[in-house]
Amino acid sequence: MAARLAELGLILPSAAAPLAAYVPATRSGAHVWTSGQLPFVDGVMPTTGKVGAEVDAQQATALARTAALNALAAVGALLASEHPGTDPVRALDRVRRVVKVVGFVASDPAFTGQPAVVNGASLLLHEVFGEAGVHARSAVGVAVLPLDATVEVELVVEAD
Repeated sequence: MAARLAELGLILPSAAAPLAAYVPATRSGAHVWTSGQLPFVDGVMPTTGKVGAEVDAQQATALARTAALNALAAVGALLASEHPGTDPVRALDRVRRVVKVVGFVASDPAFTGQPAVVNGASLLLHEVFGEAGVHARSAVGVAVLPLDATVEVELVVEAD
């Protein structure tokens, strides 16, 4: 997985610390479920606001990609914690497939392009995992997200 991320010019960030009483990811059987991940870059929200108002769809699509990368960081950290001494990037080799993506898009009431925005997350996962990254998905428009984030992404993956 390290080689594939490097090939794509991506660096897996550290998993974001929870903002309240929850964990970034949890396992149930063969599935790892992430909490909603925001598009933090080095601990900072690069853009805030609603798509179709303060943020354009292209910016939001890039933010969805970042949020998906942060979700992968949560998956990698959890899988690495199950095998002490394993690097989170290498732990992603244990992902067998991406099962489901849920993307939330803070949207102006007139904006209806949520599926295209969440496609930023979907395309990243396909680039990283190939056919194993193809998944079921929901793209939901919402009035507001935590910290006035533009997007939030959740993943469900199957892992060894």
